[in-house]
Amino acid sequence: MTAAKLIRASALSIFRNKMRSFLTSLGIIIGVGSVIVMLAVGSGSQAQIKASISSMGTNLLMVMPPRGPREANRLSMADVGKLRSEASYLSAITGEVRLSSSKVVGGSGYWSTSVYGLEPDYLTIKGWPVESGAFFAEADLDKRAKVAVLGSTVAAELFPGEDPVGRSVRIGSTPFTIIGVLSSKGSTGTGTDQDDVVMVPLDTAVNRLMRDTSIQSIEMSVVAEELMDEAQAEVTAILRESHRLSEGDDADFSVMNQAEIIKTAAQTSQTLTTLLAAIAGVSLVVGGIGIMNIMLVSVTERTREIGIRMSVGARRRDILLQFLSESVILSLLGGLLGILLALGVSFVLDTFLNTPTLVSSAVIAASAGFAAAVGIFFGYYPARKAADLYPIDALRYE
Repeated sequence: MTAAKLIRASALSIFRNKMRSFLTSLGIIIGVGSVIVMLAVGSGSQAQIKASISSMGTNLLMVMPPRGPREANRLSMADVGKLRSEASYLSAITGEVRLSSSKVVGGSGYWSTSVYGLEPDYLTIKGWPVESGAFFAEADLDKRAKVAVLGSTVAAELFPGEDPVGRSVRIGSTPFTIIGVLSSKGSTGTGTDQDDVVMVPLDTAVNRLMRDTSIQSIEMSVVAEELMDEAQAEVTAILRESHRLSEGDDADFSVMNQAEIIKTAAQTSQTLTTLLAAIAGVSLVVGGIGIMNIMLVSVTERTREIGIRMSVGARRRDILLQFLSESVILSLLGGLLGILLALGVSFVLDTFLNTPTLVSSAVIAASAGFAAAVGIFFGYYPARKAADLYPIDALRYE
């Protein structure tokens, strides 16, 4: 029997019982669709995480204080100055302090937001342009000037429909003159509004708002991506010297590499995605068992047909291939419907539910191939059983 005749005969047998064939393929449809959707959501999440972390800055290194509740924060403005003067791989550096949920009063009322104390290099590190006015300069740090730059959300809430540059706001009990408004940066991957912020000079924040000489973090931009490891090692060495740590002492700070943050976040997301896809893949096995069961029923129903075909010259190989091809076609049709279902679900998630998805053509191809493999694996036993029937016994079967 030629391949064309084999496929035609198998397709006719499948479509003779459309509803039974559909129900048999349902496990494959759900399994393939679930696996593709899980992997698409995982890939979309990884891409979003990478974009979100990349938006934090270019070739970013971050120095953070120890996380333990009993460990004191020893990061200081002196550390920032030492890094600025001694580090050779840095193109920009800023210390950072943050006052969460600060009440900012001005314009049309008040707004609760985060106030950051920063240095001029911050916008260079973040790649964040000013939309109106200007950012503060080194002279503003030296004078502990009471100037502020607003994020676009704060500007819209306090000064709707107008340019706030030159106006005043009060942070706590301290008045500040607005010298600039930042361009809109949007939300992070976790939904945090990056524009809901007020920025003031670091020295001003430390001495006028916080009354605390320690800083909460140091952010740096490395001159080139390939020098990240060298820069991280150099920063660590400089800070250990600044904190007078001996060779055997544990560091009282941590230096985080942007590439490592992306890699760790992606690995976590990938692990979860793989677990969910494996759970969804159980449906494929269940679907394969369903195909095997229905093919066994089909062999029983068509025993006399098999006997007649063998008596007129059909070989065992022909019988085996026919039933095996029926199983594979049934599985592939289920896989195709599963792929269409997955594409539809991914579109709905991405368009209407704001859940990023990224459907890979390689995943689609692999899912189709796996569906065919399920058809071969679970269809072989029924096909072999049909091929092993004796013609006389098959003809006598009632």
